[in-house]
Amino acid sequence: MAHNPDPPDLGGIADLRVSYAEGTLTVGDLAPEPLTQFRTWFDQAAASALIAEPNAMVLATADTDGRPSSRTVLLKGADERGLSFYTNLGSRKSRELQQNPQASVTFPWFAMHRQVVVVGDVVELSREEVLAYFRTRPHESQLGAWVSEQSTVIDSREPLDQHWRDLHAKYPPGSSVPLPDHWGGWLIRPTTIEIWQGRPSRLHDRLRYVGHGRLDEASQWRIERLSP
Repeated sequence: MAHNPDPPDLGGIADLRVSYAEGTLTVGDLAPEPLTQFRTWFDQAAASALIAEPNAMVLATADTDGRPSSRTVLLKGADERGLSFYTNLGSRKSRELQQNPQASVTFPWFAMHRQVVVVGDVVELSREEVLAYFRTRPHESQLGAWVSEQSTVIDSREPLDQHWRDLHAKYPPGSSVPLPDHWGGWLIRPTTIEIWQGRPSRLHDRLRYVGHGRLDEASQWRIERLSP
């Protein structure tokens, strides 16, 4: 009979616990339309010294075989259409969104005992909108969009650094950096938005907007409570 070794010592990981007791959440607490509610919580997270990057969100995608992947990206827009972010169009996330245009993002504001989970369909942003945002990026961030073939395997960092030096010489500070063809943006059009408030005993408050329309129109959405 095969011997089953003892499980590895995880150094007390299983004993790590946080008691969530910073607030409560009822349907009456929520704005009728999800965009107002999201902006209220986002503004509170941005004003809090506890949240380093309130616009950081964990983006989950999947390929056509259902294999998932996730990573952290930065929210760069929130309006009546949905949530937008920008990235390399050849990256794994973009390839998966091209094959399977659905995604979920989570805003992990755990220091405030909150999170927001958005699920929806995804469409690529227009080149005009991408260019308008690209022009607002710092000069070195514009160069960075050219340097990296995101998600590809590289032998070492040196070619990356050399490419950076070459581009910096070609486009010094103050010059106009062209928009790369391989760099663009994505818009998540929500179908559900879950507002999560931590509560004691793991009996958290979970309220979810369900619908599919303009985020600033309450008539497009209903609110339901989920069991924790």
